[in-house]
Amino acid sequence: MVAQGKMSALGLALALLLAPLSPSAAAPLAPTPPMGWNSWDAYGLTITEAQFRANVERLASLKAHGWSYAVIDEGWYMANPFGAGLKQRGYLLDRYGRLDPVVARFPSAADGHGLRALARWTHAQGLKFGVHIVRGIPKAAVEANMPIEGSSFHAADAADRAATCPWDDGNYGIADNAAGQAYYDSLIRQYADWGVDFLKVDCIADHPYRPSEIRQIGRALAKISRGIVLSLSPGPAGIDHAAEMARSAQMWRIMDDLWDRWTFPHPDPRSTFPNGIRNAFDSLAKWNDHVGTDSWPDADMLPFGPLRPHPGWGDPRQSRLTPAETRTAFTLWSIARSPLILGGNLTGYDAGTRALLANDAVIALNQQNRISHPRAVAGLDEARIWTSQPVGQPIDTIALFNLSEKPLDVDRAWSDLGLPGGAFAARNLWTGDRLGAGSRLRLTIAPHDVALLGLANASPAKRR
Repeated sequence: MVAQGKMSALGLALALLLAPLSPSAAAPLAPTPPMGWNSWDAYGLTITEAQFRANVERLASLKAHGWSYAVIDEGWYMANPFGAGLKQRGYLLDRYGRLDPVVARFPSAADGHGLRALARWTHAQGLKFGVHIVRGIPKAAVEANMPIEGSSFHAADAADRAATCPWDDGNYGIADNAAGQAYYDSLIRQYADWGVDFLKVDCIADHPYRPSEIRQIGRALAKISRGIVLSLSPGPAGIDHAAEMARSAQMWRIMDDLWDRWTFPHPDPRSTFPNGIRNAFDSLAKWNDHVGTDSWPDADMLPFGPLRPHPGWGDPRQSRLTPAETRTAFTLWSIARSPLILGGNLTGYDAGTRALLANDAVIALNQQNRISHPRAVAGLDEARIWTSQPVGQPIDTIALFNLSEKPLDVDRAWSDLGLPGGAFAARNLWTGDRLGAGSRLRLTIAPHDVALLGLANASPAKRR
């Protein structure tokens, strides 16, 4: 008999062995921010298997630098993705009311196993495979009252007809009941069988926020043996929901959709769509305290390079971001430790963009075990400053961003910028240029550009 309040070593070991593994005790699915590519910014609803494979081959050439996830965004189940609405787009479903890929667009699905063959091919390239869905259950499944695989329920039992997505007419919401859980369980089992590593679920983090469905998906994911990273979209998610989302998901959107300008006008004050790069500074600073293992506030995909042939918003085009704005965005996402998900057509990336994506010193700020903070500096109102440091060690990197339309002259003591007093030597992590050691930082930053400096303390404090 075990005395009250105590347990023998053997008893404790047996209890730990027999107890179910809780999510918090499991190895983290995303110990660092996910890095990869998503099809939306270049292909919208329209991507085909051939186009996906072409982009995956380009992504695989960057995998040594940490790029790993290849994600098919919305529409892989639409017979006619150019249709104006649900009836014209023609959703393809299996006999259990789950979305199925259209064979005309994804020929490898002709084997009857959905996207499994494509996932296996992606894995053979050394990458991970992801898909996008909109939360809920297809309306056609509910109208036909199709059975839910692995249960005695039917689609109508699982549907919350009042919880439709205001900007996507394909699905009803999922009811917070046993039938609803059974449907999500069935869906996640199917994706695990396909070999999915990353699941992006839309219309759930905002527009509207659906905590019951987040919990249902989280429970379904906990029941499978395959680890699948869960990404919640769109934004801006409410910061008061951070802990609740983190219990089920590894990343969630903190901004509305990001596109390819520094700023966009917003005639409707109730809307933040679309966001430009400038908006991300305040959003990432706001969420900084919630960054950590398996918890990655997501500032959205990076709209670099060609946004064609059929971008998810706007006309086909080359990204309108200047080289300085592209460098600024990549630096900010990296040092603030947002997920790094590329959005352009990788087959058209130029040499300069590919070199940017292969800068291991910048990527390390995102992928190593580090902490970073925004810093307020009096008198530099048009600048934003972030510092970064390995956990338990001094600051070794500082980023100074010029948000203004004019060159920014900086002449400040290092201590004014959040560093301890003394002299520092610095190296620009983008250009490789070196700044001589001194107690002050003197440089000029072009409009919308960044100075990203690796630091070395040139005057360690004297011991007394």
